[in-house]
Amino acid sequence: MSVTLSSGRAAAALRTSARVSAESLVVLAMAAVTLWILGRMWSVVWPLIVALFLTTLTWPLASFLRRRGWRPALAATAVTLLFLLVAAGIVALIAVPVASQSGELVEGVRQGIQQLREWAAGPPLNIGDDQLTGAFDAAMGRLQNSVGSAVSTVATGVSTVFNGLVTAVLALFLMFFFLKDGPRFLPWLTRQLPGRFATDVPVVAARGWDTLGSFVRSQAFVGLLDAVFIGLGLWIVGVPLVLPLAVLTFVSAFVPIVGALFAGLVAVLIALVSNGLTDALIVLAIIIVVQQLEGNVFQPMIQSRGLGLHAAVVLLAVTLGGSLAGVVGSLLAVPAAALIAVFWNYLREQLTDTEPPTVEPAPAT
Repeated sequence: MSVTLSSGRAAAALRTSARVSAESLVVLAMAAVTLWILGRMWSVVWPLIVALFLTTLTWPLASFLRRRGWRPALAATAVTLLFLLVAAGIVALIAVPVASQSGELVEGVRQGIQQLREWAAGPPLNIGDDQLTGAFDAAMGRLQNSVGSAVSTVATGVSTVFNGLVTAVLALFLMFFFLKDGPRFLPWLTRQLPGRFATDVPVVAARGWDTLGSFVRSQAFVGLLDAVFIGLGLWIVGVPLVLPLAVLTFVSAFVPIVGALFAGLVAVLIALVSNGLTDALIVLAIIIVVQQLEGNVFQPMIQSRGLGLHAAVVLLAVTLGGSLAGVVGSLLAVPAAALIAVFWNYLREQLTDTEPPTVEPAPAT
């Protein structure tokens, strides 16, 4: 028996596909326009993002003071001044020595890369093809540039002193106002929005704030633990530049997966150049043990409220963010992906039929 296609159903399927494609293109165009607008407003958006990150770190202390009867302005002022004192202490005790040793760090990485290249050219690999050698040199050159850029970012914080000063001042002022008036934002937002937006937007904003705070605080504490344990291991082994490597480990913790690999590679290369192959293998073992403890012990214990993102999604987000916006994109990729997941989960909740289906009672027998 021959089967023929229904022209009506085929035409309906094509119309549905065309409508979905057109709607998807509109959504993508809107996303592109939004990203373009954010790029044009980056001088304002970047301090706002930094202020939000700082507020998530300092809000628990401000909330504690407010619960103890402190007025919002006084609590915000005390927390901001304490943060400035801590930041000044970090600059005096860590950033200055790191900046003075950054040149040695970059030179050590360069020598380590050169040793790896010479080893790859000899037996048993015997890589002698010109194209492979050229590709290897290009990759190593790009890695050297990335190392130099990362160390410079760790040492100076920003590309220029003026832009860094403006960003820091704006971020501090915004952090103060967020600490002082943050709890009044959602009620104000509810009064400004019409219809369902008055309910949906504040709920998504509150969930996004909880997710962002969970990410920043957990990553900061896990990065601190990584820096302490790896730095202690490097000091015991006798690897030079312990302080810059520990700071690099802490900063790299904010770039999940990729950051740990990058910081570990730099530490192993420094150990290889300065102490030899045996100590480099010991450093590699230390880093692997610490990373395993982080993934299986520290992270589950500290991050009580997960981001709900698969490791593959995290890796793809970091890769995409780095390709689009460099180091800044890698830092912001995972929080942005987590916020998108929060919005998507809320949208699914609203579009899901939560009422249970009606079940007819079975006939009596």
